[in-house]
Parts: sequence; structure tokens; C-alpha cells
Amino acid sequence: MLSTIMLIVTIGSGCSSPPPLKAVAAVDLPRFMGDWYVVASIPTFLEVDAYNPVESYRLDADGSIATTFTFNAGGLDGEKKTYHPRGYVRDRQSNAVWGMQFIWPIKADYRIVYLDDQYEYTIIGRNQRDYVWIMARHPVVDELIYADLIGRVESFGYALDHVVRASHKFDQKDKL
Repeated sequence: MLSTIMLIVTIGSGCSSPPPLKAVAAVDLPRFMGDWYVVASIPTFLEVDAYNPVESYRLDADGSIATTFTFNAGGLDGEKKTYHPRGYVRDRQSNAVWGMQFIWPIKADYRIVYLDDQYEYTIIGRNQRDYVWIMARHPVVDELIYADLIGRVESFGYALDHVVRASHKFDQKDKL
């Protein structure tokens, strides 16, 4: 009997999910709102061939977050695509854990797992470690900062071989 229990525990432990991804302690929602350029990601099926990806947030009076995700499909000058998911803050103490709703009634896990003090760089993750987004307020990120952000993604338990760097068309004024 004990050997059967040990076998079940051993098999079950091999199927366990990773520990919950810890979100940042606090997010000033009004300060977080605005445009964020997706610098790199483990893309969803919508983002696989996305260029110039930008996520824009606006805090609505009801406390939800109106979101606009835009990108060019297939190339830097490809057809512009726009999606309007809605974010719902699930943890009002930190404002860092949201449910992101593309299709009613499903609210996907969305966690702000890194946010620098200046609100210039952020990493959005999910407990499943299936998708991740590195975002910045500018389309171009200094290589040392990018390396730091990628290191953080790895420390959160993500497989870096699935991370894809985004391509952006930008003006010279956008360079850091």
C-alpha cells in the first residue's frame, strides 16, 4: 500500500505546475496607463507574425482597463490589426494581477511581474509560464537593459528559446 502511495506521489509530482508567479508589490494604475511597446515576447497565436506591436491602456471609470493592442501583420508595413481586450484588476491591494478578457467570459491570467521605478520597462507574465511580454515606453531598448530584462524572464522560470524579439519601425527620435 505504501509503495502504491509513493508511486502516485512520484507520478503526481512530475505533473505539477510551477509555483505561482509573484507579481510586483504595487502598481500605480494611472501611471501605468498609456502606450507600451512590446519589445519581446513568447507570442500568442495572434502575435506570431506581429510587427510594431503596441499595447495601450486606459483606466475607465468602473476600474477596468480599456486595452488596445495594435500591430502590423506579416511585416513592418503589413496590414494594421487592432484588438480591444479589457483588463480587470483582480488584486486591488497591489493592482498587479489582472484578468485580461479577449472573449467573454474568459479572463486570462495577466501579472505585472516586473516594473522599474520610472515606469519605463515592464514584464508581464502568467502563472503557466506559457506567455510573457517585455514592454517599454520606447520601441528601442538599450542592449544592456534588454539583457537585464531577458535575465529576469529566465529567473521567472521561462524557457528563453521561445522568446521572440519584436521588430519596430521607428523614427530617429525614438532611439534611446
